[in-house]
Order: sequence, then structure tokens, then C-alpha cells
Amino acid sequence: MLKLKASGASSKLALNGDAYMARKISLLGLETIGIVHEGDDIAEIIVRAAKREDVTIDDGDILVITSKIVAKAKGRIIKLREVKPSRRALAIAKVVKKDPRLLELILREAQCVVKMTPKHVIVRTRHGVVCANAGIDKSNVTGMRDSVLLLPEDPDAEARRIRRRIKELTGKDVVVVITDTYGRPLREGQVDFAIGIAGIKPFKDYRGSTDLFGYVLRVKRIAIADEIAAAAELVMGNGAEGIPVVIIKGLNYEEDEDSNARELNMPRTKWLFR
Repeated sequence: MLKLKASGASSKLALNGDAYMARKISLLGLETIGIVHEGDDIAEIIVRAAKREDVTIDDGDILVITSKIVAKAKGRIIKLREVKPSRRALAIAKVVKKDPRLLELILREAQCVVKMTPKHVIVRTRHGVVCANAGIDKSNVTGMRDSVLLLPEDPDAEARRIRRRIKELTGKDVVVVITDTYGRPLREGQVDFAIGIAGIKPFKDYRGSTDLFGYVLRVKRIAIADEIAAAAELVMGNGAEGIPVVIIKGLNYEEDEDSNARELNMPRTKWLFR
């Protein structure tokens, strides 16, 4: 178990004679998940790994799960040699300098193409996420020289299913957040975003509340689901760490049975850059 505390102090602090407890959250990375195969029960794997690593799963915990293991369990690994590119994929491949078989998969997974340049294809996926290559990835895929991994078909549905299964196995009510790694407009580098959620509102809404000095906040709506995803990546990593699941304890959030990660996707009518 890899453990990271968001606060380095947990002792009581004295201020004006009053006692305060430093606020903290804990991020616990499960290191014995292992390689996931098609048909595996992700929830059962998580429960077993937590038990091996002496980590309790409690009511209110947030289980952050990389989309890779969810996609693998759903059989979303594709061998490129079995993909026949369409005429459109062949034409685009000449422009963007990519494997036409990969282009065919990108087009199948996309609602629309947003931008194409040499070596870059930005699309809007069927999930409504705008990203490069429709989220198709070659890293950490068995037989990756010829294989790629597609995103789960419905990450929100998978998050709900895993949440229900955790409840069946442990009796505990948890939140599930499924994540993937993306670049950000006008920013270098990548961070993890939430692409599937269950049991939590994706936003922490400050609109209508006041700041320390009484100013009424009008637009402040924090994407807490994305913050959870990015925080968990600090423990997960994106290379050979082998930590696809993080359990977060001690975070305050608003419960919700009906919210989904699609709410995080900005409607096209609000795009300032196109």
C-alpha cells in the first residue's frame, strides 16, 4: 500500500486559546491489484487487494480507479492487425501521419473531429470528452506493439456497477470515480480527469455564498470530481507504478445518486476557442 497524506500535521493547534485539528485527507494506493483480464470482477479484485494490504473500506470512502483496468475487464483491447481502415481513415492518415488502422478506431470512437494537424487528431468522444486520439492508448497494454486500449463504452455505468458490487461485498457505501489522463487547452503536460462517477456530485458549488470578506461569489463552481482524479494520480502514477486504484479517506463531498461525469463536459455553445 502506497500512502500519501494531504496534510503533514495531525496534531492539535492552539490559536487564541482554542484547540484546532489540522485538516487532512489520506490517499491510499493499492499495490497488489495485478494485471486485469477480460471478465475480471474489478470490485472483487479491489476488496481482496485492500484486505491483503490491511486497508479498510469504510462508508464515505472514495474509490478512484483508472479507466485502463475497467476497459481491460470489459475486453476493450484491440489488435491493430485486425482493423481494416476505411477510405476516410486512409485519407486522414496521410495528413496527420498516423497509422490508418489507429485512425479508423479513433473515428469509430468519435462523435466528431474537432481539430486535425500533422501528428494530432483532437476529437469529441462518444462520452462527450474532447481529447487526443479519442482516448485510445498504447501504454500499459499487454502485447502493446500491436494492441491498443479503448476507453470503457460507458464509464458512468461502470462506476455505478462497481459501486453496487462494493456494497454487496462489504456492506459499505462508497463513491467511485473512474479516471483517464488528458492534456489541457493552453497548458503543457497532462493531468487525470474524471470520466465516470457514482455517488457524488461532480461540482462543489460556491455560487451565492460569500468569501471571508462578505463578497458574494457568482461563478465559482469547483470540479471536485476532476480534483479527486488529479489528486489520486499523485499516488497512481502513469508509468510502471502498478497502482491503478486509490482509496481516498477524509474528504468532504456532496452525495448524489443521479449525477454523472458527462456534466463536466462543457457544451459546445460555451466554447470560446474553436
